[in-house]
Formats: sequence, C-alpha cells, structure tokens
Amino acid sequence: MIDGENLFDTLADKMRHVRGRLTPNYSMAKLTWFQVGGPAELLFQPEDEEDLAAFLAALPAEVPVMVVGVGSNLLVRDGGVEGVVIRLSTRGFGAIEAVGDNRLKVGAASPDKRLAAAALDAGLAGFHFYHGIPGAIGGALRMNAGANGVETTDRVVEVIAYDRKGERHVLSHDDMGYAYRHSEAPADYIFTHAVFEGPTGEADAIKSAMDEVQNHRETVQPIREKTGGSTFKNPEGTSAWKCVDAAGCRGLIVGDAQMSEMHCNFMINRGEATAHDLETLGETVRRRVRDSQDIELHWEIKRIGKFAPGAEVEPFMGG
Repeated sequence: MIDGENLFDTLADKMRHVRGRLTPNYSMAKLTWFQVGGPAELLFQPEDEEDLAAFLAALPAEVPVMVVGVGSNLLVRDGGVEGVVIRLSTRGFGAIEAVGDNRLKVGAASPDKRLAAAALDAGLAGFHFYHGIPGAIGGALRMNAGANGVETTDRVVEVIAYDRKGERHVLSHDDMGYAYRHSEAPADYIFTHAVFEGPTGEADAIKSAMDEVQNHRETVQPIREKTGGSTFKNPEGTSAWKCVDAAGCRGLIVGDAQMSEMHCNFMINRGEATAHDLETLGETVRRRVRDSQDIELHWEIKRIGKFAPGAEVEPFMGG
C-alpha cells in the first residue's frame, strides 16, 4: 500500500529550498477526467522552471517520477502511483507570448484550446485543430496530438525540457522524432514550453475552422461524460471506432464503465466505475477486435500506476 508520508518525511531536508507544493497521498482521481484511480505517493506542483529544476536535482535517483497534465487522456490504476507525480500549473507554466514573426512561445501547462485562441488573436492559421483537443500542450508535445488532418509536428519549431537531473535541454523539431501519436523524446524529459509557428491567415477563416472543429466535437463525441478521449489509436488504413463497432462493442459495459453509444472509441465512467472496470473494458474490446478482425488496437489513453492487489488486468484479458 502506498504511504506518501514516509516519502515526504524522507525528502523533507533535501527539499527545504523548494518553493512549490509537496502533498503526500494525493488522490489522483481529482486530476483526471475519468475521476478514478488511487493516490500519488507524493504530488509536486513547482512554482516555475527554476523551482522544477531545483527539485529534480535534489530528488534521489531511485525515486520514480511521473508527469501529468490536465488528465484528459489518462487512466490512473486503483493501486495508485509510486514515487513523485509532477503537475505543472498554468500560473507557472501556462503563459503564451509572441516571439517574432509567426511564432508563439507556449507553456506546457497551457490548455490546447488556449493556444488555438492565441493563434487566432495573432492572425496565425493552422492551429484550429487544438480547439477540439481537451488537453494541455505538454501532452500534445509528448504524443504528437492532432485532429482534422493536422498534427503537433506540423507546428512545432523547438521544445524546452528538463531531464531527471534537472538539466535543461533545447530540442529541435527533428530531435522530437515525431510519428503518429508518438515522439522519440527521452521518456524522462519534462517539457516546460515550446515554440510554435504557423502561416499568416485571415481571422474570419481561422474562426470558421475553429467553429467547425467545435461543432464536430459537440455532435459526435460524449464531451459531457466522464471520459478520457480517444481510447485507441487508429490502425493503419482504418479508424479505431470502425473496428470497435464491427466487433459489436458499441455500448459494451463492464462494471460501471461503458464504450460510448455516441462514439464507440470513447470509454465513459457512468458514475461509479473503477480504473479496473475501465481497463478491463478496454482490454476486452482489444481482444474482440483482434479475434474478429485480426487487428491489434493500441491504447491512446495513457495508463499509469499500480493495480490494486488481486485486481490485475492482463492485455487482451489473457486471451
């Protein structure tokens, strides 16, 4: 069982200079759209980049570190998360500013929708797709978030990150190694901000594209439910929802978790679902799609943490 008080006490002397907030046994259910999951052993919310770097430099190498954003595409398992969970605040990491012609410097904690709005204000096209992504820029950088035929890779110029030792790195677009819903940036890098670039556009056309994105999202996605966004990545040559539907999994229920009737690549917490319910549902769908279509779906939702004792979930449900 996770007991963050012990870790908090162990680190107390090392972290006297840290200005951010350290909270033991923080409920991760408060930080995710699914509203499920066990506690973080220790949650750290740094004040700014300097504070983050100092914390990482002082943190013993054996203590695991996990970074989370707004929790829109995150499933935290019921056993909780060992070590330190870092969450960047919009106050310290959410600023957006113009940095030369056609470029914006954007904090990793800035919501994707806020970047779309800032690009509109700056007269920059090609950012409308962010208007429909319910996450933050840090996650978009990590997973090459995209929609409506545009991806993060199309807009990124460079990314600033801090490694596990608190050392600063500047990554070029090529350094990020982007592919579909994936980047090759080192897993221990914590993104703090990035520079984006887009072509000049007409305000009316940009606003129209954003409105189209919003209308599409409201009409085909269960945005008012406890959900985690797209559950599975699209397989090559088809859409994940088509695979889920063809396997007869639209509306499938496990416990209090359900594949949405509205958009069957979205899982929803109907009210009392556990992380175990949700992950079991996802793996059941993966098994049925594999068995019926010989297609292996891959999770787009990020799953972190420990299973509760005796409540493990095997890939494809062991099938």
